[in-house]
Amino acid sequence: MAGSTRDNRETELMLKGYGLTTAEILYRMPDHRHLLQSFIWQHYDIAPKFPELWRFLDFWQEKLDGPLFSVAYTHRRLIAPNEWRSVDGEIVLH
Repeated sequence: MAGSTRDNRETELMLKGYGLTTAEILYRMPDHRHLLQSFIWQHYDIAPKFPELWRFLDFWQEKLDGPLFSVAYTHRRLIAPNEWRSVDGEIVLH
């Protein structure tokens, strides 16, 4: 049942225009500033303002010790509102 609730929430987000955003964050190691470490972040977000990504990056800069070096991201809308339609019937084939 928990998976169904999660699936419904994700579908609702997609219908509202959210898509899957993936960011590769390169940051400097706190104790070894000359070394870079990679972190992958993925979340449903809305383009082009990306409020969830910006919220995460703000959190990173306020709470974590590893200074950001670069952020590369990609965004893909998985479903658009005009691609969704309600189906009121079902056809069963034997």
